[in-house]
Amino acid sequence: MKKSIYLILLTFAFQFTNAQSEFKIGGMLAYGTEIENLGIGVNAEIPVMEKLTVSPSFIFYLPKDQYGVKINWFEVNANANYYFLDTDNIDVYGLAGINYSHVTAKYDGIDYGFGVLGGYSGSDGRIGANIGGGANFSIGSTILPFAELKYVIMDEGQLVIAAGVKFNL
Repeated sequence: MKKSIYLILLTFAFQFTNAQSEFKIGGMLAYGTEIENLGIGVNAEIPVMEKLTVSPSFIFYLPKDQYGVKINWFEVNANANYYFLDTDNIDVYGLAGINYSHVTAKYDGIDYGFGVLGGYSGSDGRIGANIGGGANFSIGSTILPFAELKYVIMDEGQLVIAAGVKFNL
């Protein structure tokens, strides 16, 4: 039994070391159509096998004040990227994965001169699915610009447009 487990782990490690791409980590700017605001984020690409990477990411959308309501939104993603076009200058991939989005809203109320009335706050977290694609643009260095477009499938849905840089490690 132990030998079988070691053999499976060794096979997985061999697949990992022979993966086509290198480990990458980076930062990005994003725009979400549901929150209608800019976000900043971090992401990574971890090679799993040839043409396939696991890509976790985190995006924090800038706080927003809409009609006196303060809104904070962040999302955590776990995607699989499949590279279907690899050239010297551009690598194009499709993505699919899961998303967790968390929104907090706070309203301080109205001050009529004798105290604040009507303040409230609330938060909600949702799990959804990601589908989309992106491209890495080779500029001949360890810095790799990229662009990505994904749709988060959940109650209200959100299209996310992102661009940034990844660094080959």
